[in-house]
Amino acid sequence: MEAKARKSIQVSAKTVDQAVEKGLAQLGLSRDQVEVQVIKEGSRGVLGIGAEEALVSILLPEPEAPVVEEPPAPAPSAAGAPRAEARWRRDEEDDSGYVPARPRARETGAMPDVDPAAVAQEFLQELLAHMGMGGARVELVEQPASGEEQEDTIILNVTGDDLGVLIGRRGETLRDVQFITRLAVSRQTQSWPNVVVDIEYYKMRREKLLVDLAKRMAEKVQQNHQPIALEPMPAHERRIVHMALRDCPGVFTESTGEDEARKVVIMPRP
Repeated sequence: MEAKARKSIQVSAKTVDQAVEKGLAQLGLSRDQVEVQVIKEGSRGVLGIGAEEALVSILLPEPEAPVVEEPPAPAPSAAGAPRAEARWRRDEEDDSGYVPARPRARETGAMPDVDPAAVAQEFLQELLAHMGMGGARVELVEQPASGEEQEDTIILNVTGDDLGVLIGRRGETLRDVQFITRLAVSRQTQSWPNVVVDIEYYKMRREKLLVDLAKRMAEKVQQNHQPIALEPMPAHERRIVHMALRDCPGVFTESTGEDEARKVVIMPRP
């Protein structure tokens, strides 16, 4: 299986050193934790005319499994940490939103006196300030009691003015912000909580829209017995559609296409 590209951010400043320092401040990481690629050296120009800023790409590290210096646990728990890390990575790639359950802190060697929710909220607030959005407010969303499934999911909602830039094209910027926040929390708490970052409840509104659309299109397929292809969507949105219709009678779903052209097709059952 082809390895997925590492996450990265691009930062510009007057000099390469300033760009690197700015990027590290945004990420809350040190120089030896990242890999830096210089895209553009930058130039001062002549009397300020024709000056260009330096541009660097900072590659983020993969989250590391914690080293737990404790007596060996029974067989089922001993495999818990690797399985937890694998689930954490799969969920980040799929970005499946509010659904996945998470391992309990005691199963992953988490620090007992550290509150992952508080760490996530503080880190995201500082990250936004470094991005020039100090006026934005990060709130911890209270979840209704719904059993263990949501117990280790942390939902942060950002409110403020002019936050559209944080969502980005097809939600890509929002996914990157969420990934960076998850990475920081995992390193500080030695656990893998499912941190979900939302902007003015954009994800919740988008999910409701997709579910409603999927059900309407499914009704048409049931009536006309003809397949309907939805618009291309990122992986986590396609998953929302698949989940919404998995128990819908008379239809089934499949994904077709490649890369950004990949989309869900709702098919009539034979």
